[in-house]
Amino acid sequence: MFWVLLLVLAWGVAGAACTRLCLAAVRAAAVDPNPDQRHDLTLYEAAFLSGGPGRVAELTLVSMARQQRLLLAHTGWATVVDPRGRDEMERSVLGAIGPEGQSRIAPVRAAAAAADAVRGIADRLVGAGLAVPDGARTTVVAGMRQVRGAALFVLGLGAVALLMPGTPDMPRGLVALWFALPLALTLSCLAIARVEVPPYARWASPAGQRLLGALARRSGGTGGAADERTYLTSVAVLGIRAVGEPELRAAFGHREPFLRD
Repeated sequence: MFWVLLLVLAWGVAGAACTRLCLAAVRAAAVDPNPDQRHDLTLYEAAFLSGGPGRVAELTLVSMARQQRLLLAHTGWATVVDPRGRDEMERSVLGAIGPEGQSRIAPVRAAAAAADAVRGIADRLVGAGLAVPDGARTTVVAGMRQVRGAALFVLGLGAVALLMPGTPDMPRGLVALWFALPLALTLSCLAIARVEVPPYARWASPAGQRLLGALARRSGGTGGAADERTYLTSVAVLGIRAVGEPELRAAFGHREPFLRD
């Protein structure tokens, strides 16, 4: 009957992991009972809510490149054309490139994403109830990681139980069915989390998600300024895959040969 002890352990691990994830998701959803629904999102704020600090850095680089104040080569290098930053984010990017005026894009993106300007955007959005606080966000991510680990643990325990010497009181097929139940629990919990907690929910609270949707609906328009804002809004919400220029998109995807997977 050793397999019964393994089954109890499997249920305990699966139940604890799924409970932790559910509680973390509930806490993340209840960020602020009175969010600022009248907040007018800037493009930087929309980028943060959609993809976090890295997205803000990408938006800044793309915006400066389209204004021809920064050259982003398809080889993965950034070259400064205009050294005057028009806001804190642009100054962070220029500072990350350095006084020589040229640097690899990847380290510039990483440095700009960690700049004080991005932390200020995050603090402002959290204070307005539009972004998920860092603690709640990391708890949800850790919860999903724990559920994935629990699924593998249950699978391993089931394999051990099936490889044990035959038990006369229980056919192997029935043993496998018993272990399939906690495995189904973890997998269904992960599936629900993938549907109910989309990627942008890692950063945006429910109120922030609603504002993102409203921003996307009203970003259309005609004329140069409106078209440019629509373009940058798409980059803020969707990331680099929204960039239309192949060479500019290739600049962010470039990797050195020794860094390729």
